[in-house]
Amino acid sequence: MKKPETDELKKALENASSIDSFLTENAEAFCSQEVSDLITSMLSRKKISKAALARAAGMSEIYLHQIIGGKRNPSRNRVICICLGLEASLEETQDFLKKGGYALLYARNRRDSILMYALMHHQSAEYVNDLLFSMGEEVLF
Repeated sequence: MKKPETDELKKALENASSIDSFLTENAEAFCSQEVSDLITSMLSRKKISKAALARAAGMSEIYLHQIIGGKRNPSRNRVICICLGLEASLEETQDFLKKGGYALLYARNRRDSILMYALMHHQSAEYVNDLLFSMGEEVLF
């Protein structure tokens, strides 16, 4: 069966008798994938080790292993760090954020624009963190 479009879901939500019934009836329509699966898939595609990713993402190997093992759920900032560490494109990052259930980067948001630019220009997580700090924006880590 084809997944309903977003507008169809919004209409069904509006007409639902209860949130419980809506969630039950539309369970297959929600786009949320385990972050650990998304990272594992990207690691395989990018052919990078977990240790190298941890260093490039500005996090400890232990923390990354906990995320990959499903023991920890990273924040949006940490997901962006992982994408920077994987040298993911902006499109790959947006796809990762969407599938993981995180807010997409939004070009009308100043901080998000900085992050988008950094992704487009393959900047390191450490560089991006310094750039955000120097521009008076919330840092990633």
